[in-house]
Amino acid sequence: MSNKKQDRMKILVCISHVPDTTSKINFTNGDTEFDTAGVQFVINPNDEYALTRAIWFKEKQGATVTVVNVGGADTEPTLRKALAIGADEAIRVNANPTDGMFVAKQLAEVVKNGGFDIVLAGKESLDYNGGMVPGMLAAILGYNFINSCEGLEIEGTAVTAIRQIDGGKETVVGQLPIVVGGQKGIVEEKDLRIPNMRGIMSARTKALAIVEPTGDAAATKSVKFEKPAAKTACKMISPDNVAELVELLHNEAKVI
Repeated sequence: MSNKKQDRMKILVCISHVPDTTSKINFTNGDTEFDTAGVQFVINPNDEYALTRAIWFKEKQGATVTVVNVGGADTEPTLRKALAIGADEAIRVNANPTDGMFVAKQLAEVVKNGGFDIVLAGKESLDYNGGMVPGMLAAILGYNFINSCEGLEIEGTAVTAIRQIDGGKETVVGQLPIVVGGQKGIVEEKDLRIPNMRGIMSARTKALAIVEPTGDAAATKSVKFEKPAAKTACKMISPDNVAELVELLHNEAKVI
């Protein structure tokens, strides 16, 4: 990839297609598959923060913004929403996103073929919370990498970012090419874009390319899913009845 200053910044934003947090989660086929029946899917929130920052670069610095997703045809409405928000074009890698390394390899091929020096993604997806793909992608490409990013400025090939660390924040500087794992703070919730009618109509005519995956095989597979144990009933004890509390902690909870 070229490291020289470009006339027009080309940004690739990685989009995950995830269940809305209000969805009821169930499994099927002997708890080996996620049941999508009746589930509403949305743009992964961390990815939406990254996308909104990319749109800011488009409006302020003339960048072009492409969104990419690894998934089946059912993910295209999510990509169309990203186009309605303001992305210029979309790419769908026609493959089941089985694990982080497989997804990172597919995305790396898109980056190489598209000549992108800036890749924005959420630091993790809302469904599996693996947090693996941005770092793996940077390693495969040999790009610089910033994770947990809460602030991002790019001027030419110079990058200034603010990232979250234990107990505070850190400002770092670097150079393109770069992969950024973003989160809330890279933009705020109030900055998120709601597609308007013009955006929705224009999204219908914007390019959505479908590309076939590389020959890489998935390294892992899901064997079984299970839900957390249901919460037990809460027993209320009067603050004046310390003896009962001690007795229950000793005989029922068995923690003392």
